[in-house]
Amino acid sequence: MQTLVILGFVGLLAQLVNGSLGMGYGISTTSALLVIGTSPALASATVNLSQVGSQIASGFAHWRFGNVDWAVVWRIAVPGALGAFVGAVFLSRLSTEAAGPLMSTILLILGTYLLARFTFRELPRPDLGRPLRAGFLAPVGLFAGFMNSTGGGGWGPVGTSALLASGRLEPRKVIGSISVGESAVVIAGSIGFAIGLGLGGINLTWVAAMLLGGLLAAPIAAWLASHVPARMLGSLVGGLIIFTNTRVLLDSDAVGASTGVSAAVYGAVALVWAGAVAWSLRAHRIERRESRAAASATEHFAAAEAGD
Repeated sequence: MQTLVILGFVGLLAQLVNGSLGMGYGISTTSALLVIGTSPALASATVNLSQVGSQIASGFAHWRFGNVDWAVVWRIAVPGALGAFVGAVFLSRLSTEAAGPLMSTILLILGTYLLARFTFRELPRPDLGRPLRAGFLAPVGLFAGFMNSTGGGGWGPVGTSALLASGRLEPRKVIGSISVGESAVVIAGSIGFAIGLGLGGINLTWVAAMLLGGLLAAPIAAWLASHVPARMLGSLVGGLIIFTNTRVLLDSDAVGASTGVSAAVYGAVALVWAGAVAWSLRAHRIERRESRAAASATEHFAAAEAGD
């Protein structure tokens, strides 16, 4: 019972992050499952299944609000689903000894990316006159889907970031299209894990606990997105993922670091993490001051124009 409560709480927190940043559910929940001793394949399978319901609901909501570019969805979701299926079968065939360090390495890379992206974020201005082509979307989808299964997350960090960086689609449609596409990705990944592991190997009670936590978090995430700076939340979560998977890697048989080395690495990670959060807070305050100054200048100009 205690494990179910913990997993429900993990699902809730991960959905809060995902709803605020547009990414982070998979890498957050998979990291937590690895820490409590779940095998890499079962961790990723559990995460994929727990996302099916929430992603369909999220995709439907984005469609209702007009946040979906269906041409983009089809071009990225089909190769994404293929990559997710192949990644799930591939991970299911690996031994736990080989899969553990591999998944933690992928999660460490994704966590580092998440930390860097939200600490030093600068997004290009959209150039809406140039459409996204299949030659760009298909490889992105294939790679993002494969990473989502083998790393227990990755569709959002890879797909959302690639589309935003292209500057050819407005941000709300990037998030909406990636969200709809993820429905196909997690379904394909779940099928791959069912074939590779068998449904009997997946703890459906764990899946239900995480799904319930995610559903409870959905309305809170909307509030969180409008009150907590994305830069701060991204830096905090990215650092936590790095710290967690560094611990898994250092404790693994493949590395087998001594106590002294582990302590030094933990200290270095903690310093970088604290520095990133401090930088994000400083950048947020500067952005807020500049925004207020710009708004004040606009109001002053409008008042002067009205006086004339």
